[in-house]
Amino acid sequence: MSCYAEQNPTYLPAMRLVASISNALPAVVTTSFAHNYVSGEIVRFLIPASHGMVQLNNQQAEITVTGPTTFTIPIDTRTFDAYTIPGSATQCGQVVSFAENNSILTAATQNIL
Repeated sequence: MSCYAEQNPTYLPAMRLVASISNALPAVVTTSFAHNYVSGEIVRFLIPASHGMVQLNNQQAEITVTGPTTFTIPIDTRTFDAYTIPGSATQCGQVVSFAENNSILTAATQNIL
């Protein structure tokens, strides 16, 4: 199966595919292409069991952007299962921005059709 995410969706914030997650504190998350997130956004992780690191599934965290495809989260993943993408994946690891630290509101957008 090949996973697909729209790079420039009509509705924001966008879902992104997770390419890797480090076992570290803070954990480094890499997306499959530019995420366009900003520091202070709050994201939720959707991690299928086949990808490992199920301990992060449905967790949310405020991010710090470190690059166009990377950001860190203040979650200690050092003891979590390793994140892997199996060759026979039928689901994809995803990260979805759903909120922002309201003291900054730099990512506020207007959705239009």
